Amino acid sequence: MSRSTLWAGRILTALPALLMTFSAALKFFGPPEIAQQFTSKYGYPPGSLAIIGVLELACVLVYLVPQTAVLGAILMAAYLGGAVSTHVRASEPWFAPVLTAVMAWLGLYLRDPRLRALVPLRRPEGVTAPS
Repeated sequence: MSRSTLWAGRILTALPALLMTFSAALKFFGPPEIAQQFTSKYGYPPGSLAIIGVLELACVLVYLVPQTAVLGAILMAAYLGGAVSTHVRASEPWFAPVLTAVMAWLGLYLRDPRLRALVPLRRPEGVTAPS
């Protein structure tokens, strides 16, 4: 694996982790308008904001530990799928959570050779497609 591939993977890993950490921090320490928006606009119960923030941070922590990064990427994708659903329901743009999940998986793909071996982008030499 080249150094540039490894660094690209690290950067693409850090971006979604930072975005989700910032989002969780807003849920804990943000202005009261955020809690108001969650209840009035999105329809979540008032007490759910802290639970959602804890789940968001837990996904990020599991993702950042190399031994559990694949599980973390799965959990982040599931969490972000819920975010997409919330945005679609509120008739808001939904592509930011999708791009965040893609960045998370691409970052993991670029920095983990085991994942690249498991999911190659092209067929190995000499292997033909089944007919």
